[in-house]
Amino acid sequence: MSNTLGDTPGNASRWSVPLLGFGVFAVATNEFVLAGMLPHLEDSLGVSTAAAGQVVTVYALACALLGPVLATATAARSRRGVLLGAALVYLAGTAGAALAPNYPLLLVAQAVAAAGTGLFVPVAAASAAALVPPERRGRAIATVLTGFTAATAFGAPIGTAFGSRFGWRGTMWFVAGLAAVGILGLVALVPRTIASPPPEGLRSRLRPLADGRVLATLVTTMLAFTSVYVLYTYIAEVFSDATGGSDGKVAGLMFTLGVVAILGSYLAGVLTDRVGGRSVMAICLVWVGVCLVALPLFSGSYPASVGFVAVFAVAGFSMSAPQQHRLIGLNPPLASVLVSLHASILYLAIALAGAVGGVAVKTGGPDSLGFVAAAVALLGLLTSELAHRLVRRREAAPRSAPSVVPEDAPADPAPQPR
Repeated sequence: MSNTLGDTPGNASRWSVPLLGFGVFAVATNEFVLAGMLPHLEDSLGVSTAAAGQVVTVYALACALLGPVLATATAARSRRGVLLGAALVYLAGTAGAALAPNYPLLLVAQAVAAAGTGLFVPVAAASAAALVPPERRGRAIATVLTGFTAATAFGAPIGTAFGSRFGWRGTMWFVAGLAAVGILGLVALVPRTIASPPPEGLRSRLRPLADGRVLATLVTTMLAFTSVYVLYTYIAEVFSDATGGSDGKVAGLMFTLGVVAILGSYLAGVLTDRVGGRSVMAICLVWVGVCLVALPLFSGSYPASVGFVAVFAVAGFSMSAPQQHRLIGLNPPLASVLVSLHASILYLAIALAGAVGGVAVKTGGPDSLGFVAAAVALLGLLTSELAHRLVRRREAAPRSAPSVVPEDAPADPAPQPR
């Protein structure tokens, strides 16, 4: 962050950073909760499983595309004002989704809510770093971004269980209620003035994509998480025989997956520090691929399904840390820009997962999802090794060779989504 951030910490409540974390939890829950509601969407709106899955696709795609654009457009505005505006847009979109009378309007409402999410998350993380002394900025960002993990581990299962009694519209009102509480907290606990670095243009944010190493690493992230979210998006359909259509059992699967994912992410971070991001990614992608191929063996029994998602989650949701480690290592002065691109690619992966999974379900049925996702994971392993080769080739080049990515950009901590 810019040195100007040091002017703000004295104005902040000790609850400001946790409140921002709760805000991320609220806006991220919408992104994940409908994965457990697909059967309800099918029955209520009269659409196919593949079409219902596109609700998740549209949400994630809107986050990926609109987030960077809106963040750039509002960079010069008050951070508190931007956070409130983003939260209100999200609340309006979520309420609109709860009231949507048909499938097309549901997609429009979800896109509106996603615009708020895509803007809120990076601004919340950057604001958290601005609200604390320099030595606590890393922890502040981690606190805020824990909201994403909490949304997976707790928000989505609770929302799914809530929907079992009140329907998917009731789930959306539940999520809207979380947002309303977050807005009240923003008004009460977040300072009016939050220092921020000078505005940065969209072209500057995208410039690192000209570096082949960066591009190959980001493509690896996209493919890796696409393979994971194919299963997550269609989890209710994949394990329908095991759950018997019970929302409570689906929520149990999602809760198991989320809790194990938290532990797996921590272990992946420790392992990355010891053996490097490339090795951890190779382990995770092979692990995920093997699990996905074996999926049909465990999807018919509920106890076996619980065990499967626990084993799958150890590696499936642990790939963000090694990938960010690799990206930052390519050009540390551009850490904030590189990690921001990583965040957008994660949203894109979730969107692609919904689309790929939808095609798989339509053409081969739910039983084909594991094999399709495993093939995507294999592609991710290949691009991961390609990224490694490009890095080695650059290291072997003459020291005087110019770098595609500028080396004089200021370094500052940046938001990371999982």
